[in-house]
Amino acid sequence: MLDAFGRPQSALVLGGTSDIATALVRSLVGERCRTVVLAGRDEERLRAAASRLGVTGATSVATVTFDAGRPEEADAVVARCLAAARGEVDLVVMAVGRLDAQRHDGIDPSDVAAVATVNFAWPAAALASLAGRLRDQGHGRIVVLSSVAGVRVRPANFPYGASKRGLDAFSLALADELAGSGVSVHVVRPGFVHSKMTSGRRPAPFAVTPAEVAEAVRRGLERDERVVWVPGFLRWVFVAMRLLPPAVWRRLPG
Repeated sequence: MLDAFGRPQSALVLGGTSDIATALVRSLVGERCRTVVLAGRDEERLRAAASRLGVTGATSVATVTFDAGRPEEADAVVARCLAAARGEVDLVVMAVGRLDAQRHDGIDPSDVAAVATVNFAWPAAALASLAGRLRDQGHGRIVVLSSVAGVRVRPANFPYGASKRGLDAFSLALADELAGSGVSVHVVRPGFVHSKMTSGRRPAPFAVTPAEVAEAVRRGLERDERVVWVPGFLRWVFVAMRLLPPAVWRRLPG
């Protein structure tokens, strides 16, 4: 359960090496947090992420490795993560994801398949597993890292944008499914974030840092917002973006 200050006493991060997820944990958990579970592909990188959390000695940090290319194993991964938490989990951060390869000539079908699996199929399967388990415990918050790239998908990165759109829609529908259960789902739609994942790519306008995303999510959770835009005014930018004619939309830079 949450502590007296509304902070989670236990947290699970799926995609535990994510810069945004690490910043979120630093922002959201307090000194009374008993357990943080970081789950991801690479054990060494997970241990490095754990060292950056800045949690107190009273908080134990466990790591779980898994392959996000195997959505059929998502339920078993969730079970291992909850076992590692050694009790109920108050906060889940879904930060599993990858960018599509930067294209120079055509689209690689294998890259499209991998992006769709990692960004949508695996997270959706894991969220379905988590929904039932958190419903049974009667409480919990799920924070899903989506992207403004999924609001209207650009030709420049449409495998990534389309997969994030799918996850975004799934998560909002899951929020409706869980209404009244004590479990809430919060979708985060950041713009370009300066992080390891975007290293080497040209920043888009209104780029933010992981710390800025974490602060926006913290405020959003305090207000129980269903969708958190980062920065907030992108909500209105994309109202206009949705209205652009296709001929104009196709000419926007990548």
